[in-house]
Amino acid sequence: MIHFVLHDERDTVAVVVVEGVKAGAQLSGWMMDDDRTVDLMARQDIPIGHKVALKDMAVGDTVVKYGIDMGKVVAPIRAGEHAHVHNIKTKRW
Repeated sequence: MIHFVLHDERDTVAVVVVEGVKAGAQLSGWMMDDDRTVDLMARQDIPIGHKVALKDMAVGDTVVKYGIDMGKVVAPIRAGEHAHVHNIKTKRW
């Protein structure tokens, strides 16, 4: 079963595509550009449509989703954690 999707290995977050992701769950993700899967353990519950961090990120790091700069980290994020408005902000304002 695929739990999240991403474009390529440069992405630092991926989108959860199933309901009910719980902390401690082993997740499988589909890397669209390479048509391969990657595995990750969820460290937190993550709602469908929200992002999961694929790597540890520090404050100030750039967040990349689908190959596009989509913001900056404003609170530390560990791989497998919920990545959303509480720890990522746009660079536009």
